[in-house]
Amino acid sequence: MEESLTAHDSSIREPLFDFLEETFGKVRILEEKRTGRARADVVMVTPDAIYGIEIKSDHDSYARLAGQVKNYDLYYDYNMIAVGSSHGLHIEEHVPEWWGIITIEETGGALDFYVLRRPKLNPKVKPERKLSILWRPELARILEKNRLPAYREKSKLFVQRKLLEKVPETLLWEQVCEELFERDYNTVEEEIRRFRERR
Repeated sequence: MEESLTAHDSSIREPLFDFLEETFGKVRILEEKRTGRARADVVMVTPDAIYGIEIKSDHDSYARLAGQVKNYDLYYDYNMIAVGSSHGLHIEEHVPEWWGIITIEETGGALDFYVLRRPKLNPKVKPERKLSILWRPELARILEKNRLPAYREKSKLFVQRKLLEKVPETLLWEQVCEELFERDYNTVEEEIRRFRERR
């Protein structure tokens, strides 16, 4: 007997990404982003917000979900969970009311996605944690854009706090999203090496 497409999150990812692009328009998808003590399955960037997205296939349980929710809520403007059909009836009991819910149904050998609940602005996001998603060279570019000192000898946390103190919030988060849209994983090691050499 052939296994359901919703049984494993590897079968869900690519169709989900297509659905997110159709639903949200201009997006950048970053997979497997370290988020505190957990790993976000998907980080979706839009021009003005960052979304954390957890995937629960039909084979997944809720065992780790409470800890994952706690971590996601520290980092992202909005959070969503995409669940296989076996979780559809009960998922609302397991995530906060501000989390969006996408259910996944298999029909005719393909996956259909439905927005069961749209996400609301996350009331628990911590600005410093959100800013920590950026690499040090990305933070340096934002400092430069805002005509602030480079703070090369200072810690990453110092730079994050200085940006939060000196840059208007709306502008800062737009610039953060711009950096994430432009992020190039092929050049990151070289970027970080050059940044360290200039310190």
